[in-house]
Amino acid sequence: YPWGYDGDNGPDQWHKNYPIAKGRHQSPIEINNKEVHYDRSLLPWFASYDPGAAKTILNNGKTCRVVFDDSFDRSVLRGGPLMGVYRLRQLHFHWGSSDDHGSEHVVNGVRYAGELHLLHWNPKYSNYLDAVRRTDGIAVLAIFLQVGKTPKPEMKRILEEINAIKTKGKEAPFPNFDPSILFPKSHDYWTYHGSFTTPPCEECITWIVLREPIVVSSDQMAKLRSLSKNAENEPNLPLVDNWRPTQPRYFRMVSASF
Repeated sequence: YPWGYDGDNGPDQWHKNYPIAKGRHQSPIEINNKEVHYDRSLLPWFASYDPGAAKTILNNGKTCRVVFDDSFDRSVLRGGPLMGVYRLRQLHFHWGSSDDHGSEHVVNGVRYAGELHLLHWNPKYSNYLDAVRRTDGIAVLAIFLQVGKTPKPEMKRILEEINAIKTKGKEAPFPNFDPSILFPKSHDYWTYHGSFTTPPCEECITWIVLREPIVVSSDQMAKLRSLSKNAENEPNLPLVDNWRPTQPRYFRMVSASF
């Protein structure tokens, strides 16, 4: 079923074709300090990424995505709330139509300009599609993008390629990239059990949401907004506001490492 972020196919319509989107473990959520539980047993997390695993960057009409080779444990996330290692499969962004919104998770009422998701899967399952069906199948590291005066130079590498993938369906080689250069200084995080924020919205994700945002410039956000959600031969429609509103937390515990 075609889905998107417009009124006729947007987030409040998804459940009609993807019933789990109305489930009780959906993401994103609002993280509120008053309801967060400090968990002293939470370990630090570690990522060891092989720059050679980066393959391509693409515009799929919904986001800008970088794809990695996940055929063996060459780029992995471990520690934190995770049991075992998880393999990096792709990273992608969510952003708004202006700098005052765009992130999916909200922290104490604050919505950031954007959010970066690094998606990993658990190789104890035979493949990615199998992992998506398991409650511990996927781990996503989420990093907020905050507009400020001293942007992180590391974002440049991704944004330099935007012109090559202006329209939906465009893909370009993206070799030799280590996404850990995008991490903020602090590794403090919140964690909870949730879902994909795009259909089918499977509830298989251990979220690791970093407390410290990375700084981007207004120009860098504008670059993301210059992508089109339509193909080359179609009218240019800016790819903006590709974020899902927050979902009810229900009885879920949000734990903090700090």
